[in-house]
This record gives sequence, structure tokens and C-alpha cells, in this order.
Amino acid sequence: MGGHHHADVLVDPARRRRANLILWILLAPVGVLAFVATLVLWPSGGINAQLLDNPFGTAEGVELSTGVVTRAESETCPSTEGLDEVGGKELPCEVSYVSPDAGGASFALEVPPETTQSRPLKPGDRIKYLDLSHSTTTSSAPYVFVDFVRTVPLALLGILYAVVVCLVARWRGLRALAGLGGGLFFIVTFMIPALLEGKSPMLVGLTSATVIMFAALYFAHGFSARTSTALLGTLFGLLVTAAIAGWATDAAALTGATDDSALTLSTVVPELSLSGLLLCGLLIAGMGVLNDVTITQSSAVWQLAEIAPHSTARQLFASGMRIGRDHIASTVYTIAFAYTGAALPILVLVSLYDRPLVDTLTTGQMAEEVIRILVGSIGLVLAIPVTTAIAVAVVKATGSGKQAKPSGRRAMPGTQDPGAELSGSVHYEDTVQANL
Repeated sequence: MGGHHHADVLVDPARRRRANLILWILLAPVGVLAFVATLVLWPSGGINAQLLDNPFGTAEGVELSTGVVTRAESETCPSTEGLDEVGGKELPCEVSYVSPDAGGASFALEVPPETTQSRPLKPGDRIKYLDLSHSTTTSSAPYVFVDFVRTVPLALLGILYAVVVCLVARWRGLRALAGLGGGLFFIVTFMIPALLEGKSPMLVGLTSATVIMFAALYFAHGFSARTSTALLGTLFGLLVTAAIAGWATDAAALTGATDDSALTLSTVVPELSLSGLLLCGLLIAGMGVLNDVTITQSSAVWQLAEIAPHSTARQLFASGMRIGRDHIASTVYTIAFAYTGAALPILVLVSLYDRPLVDTLTTGQMAEEVIRILVGSIGLVLAIPVTTAIAVAVVKATGSGKQAKPSGRRAMPGTQDPGAELSGSVHYEDTVQANL
């Protein structure tokens, strides 16, 4: 039996152009405003900050060198050798023998106990160490362990990530990686210098997030009504996140001065607001999560429209929100667990204090983590119904709602080909991808 073929469902050229025009009328002013804000806030290069010394900088006669561990033994610490002869006591410790990359004889290197407890040195490890053997300074050991050399494993992991993304997502995955690189470049060249110059963290954060989202979404997903819909939902979520984050940081009196890095920044960059830096971080963190849910929700509405192109707007929105609620449920605890994992050392430390749980959670350091979770989750949850509603409106605006004339043999009265809807959706998907 022949089926109905939906050749002209949701592809009315006039209505499609009108829907795209409405989207661009909404998005163009935001894009222009973000571009102008970027020009106004662009760093002038006059950073009034005290430059910090290289953390691996060395004194005169001291060299930072690299080498390869050849073997590890438990023996007398080099720093305590000979103490028995002067009334002291020699102590055992983990000693690694290192072959210098620059050549020369292997030497014994005393490894700090905090390193051996978590990750003992093993043969084949490449490390950094300070060579004090030619220094005029007095030291109990001629060589001091600094850190591991992690270049190779990090590079391999990065390459593996890029390969997996490109194999699974193909050309779109490659474009997404390029968009990620561009976003990080914009953060380094615009956002960080602008913050260091004392520009408004709220404006810098919103401008950076908006520019990155415009560039990344269109570059990775192409210029289409689907992408524009997701972008509108993302921008709405960013505004909500910014508003709530601004209120929360002030109402909870978050100072941002909760760790050594923040205190160092307050010293070397007095113009930098640590609470503002925290606010900017909330926006950038929320940007990635919002992008994920809005793109997924927009695509879900389009897929639903492909399966049932003659659904009413209310039916399409209800179906989209059923998917959205599942997305909300999964993403909310995804955000919570992600931040909890990042703050796990803090959680372990505060659990050791003999104090009530409420007092622990309301300390500055813990309150920052809690507010990150709550602010990001609120923006995400509110962005889903808005994105769904926009996607439904655009889908219905681009479609004629008419059904094409039957093709092939006529269907018998009271019957319908079960493959009709899928047949129409396949044709529709090809046409939408080519035209939206």
C-alpha cells in the first residue's frame, strides 16, 4: 500500500525566511552590542600589576634540570648522611637515582614523603630537580626534587581526545575543537587582561561568554534556525545566571579571598576585585553547561518535528519538555557531582573539623562551591523551557502544515501505511539540513 509523502512539511521557503529573519532581529542587536563592548573593554596593555617571579626561578649557581629515574631504593636520606658522626641521627627515606638529561653520572635524589605517599617515583619517570651542587648557598642535599615532567602523557591524552571526538562526531567534532581553541584564545587575549586592568568583571564576563557562544555555536553547528534557537536559549540562561550570581555573591558576602592564589592576586593586582573574579568565573562555568543543554534541547524539538511534523505547538512543546525534564534531572546532579569532585580535598579537610555541618557549609570556601552549584543549576533549569518554546515557535513558523498529495498507490480507506511518518521525516530531515 502506498503512503502519504510529506514533501513540503516544514519547508515553506517564505515562512522559513520569515522565521530566520525574526531570529536574526533578536540576535543581531545582541551580537552588535557584544562586539561594541569588546572594542570598549579591549585591554590597552597597561596592566598595573606586580609581575611575579618564575616559581621555578633559581638563584645564582642553581640550575633547574630534568632527568630520568633509573631506580628507587629505601636507604639513608642524603640530607642526613654523616649526622651520626656529629651526634645527629641518620634517617631512612625513599631515594631515587636519576640520570640527568644533560649527561653525566647518576645521582641520589631524596624524594619528599608527601610525594612518595601518593605517587612514588618509578624507573622511567621524567622529573624536574634543582641542581645545587655548584651553588654558593648552604644546603643539606645537592639535589632537590621539584616536580614530574608531564608533557608526554598530557600530549597523548589531548591527541586521543581529539581523535575520539573527530571519529565519532566527524567534521562537526573537528569544528567544535577549533571553536574550543578559539574560545580559549579569546579568554587569554581578552578576558584575563581586561580583568587585570580592573575592568568590570560582570561586563567582561558577559561580553566574553556572548562572543564565545556566537562564534562557537555557529562555527561548530552551522548557520541555521536550530543553532540560532539554541543561541537564544543560551543567552537567556547567561542573563539569568549573571543576575542570580550578582545577587548571590553580594547577599552571601562572598569575598573570593579563600585560598592562597586569591590572596596572592589581591597583593599583586590591587585593582582586581576578587568577588568580581568569582562572579566572572560563575558566568564562564555556566556558559559551557548552558551550551550543552540548549543545543540538545533544540535538536530534540527538531527531531520530534521530523517524526510527527503535523503535531500542534502544544503537543510539540509537551513532548520536548518530557525530554527536557529528563535532561534537567540528569544535568543537575551532573553539575553537583562535577563541582563536588573538584572540591573533594576541601570536603575531606572540613570533615575533620569538630564543628556543625551548617557552619562548615557556610564558610567562605564552601559557600563559593555551593553557590556555584546552585547558580549554575538555576540558569540551566530555566533555559530549558525557554529554549524549547523558542524551538517550537521556529519549527511551526517554518512549516506550511500542509500535506502533499499522495504518491504511488492510493491507501485504502481507513488504513495508513505505518512507514508514512518515518518516510516523510527522512525526506524532511534531508530538506531541513539543506535549507535551515
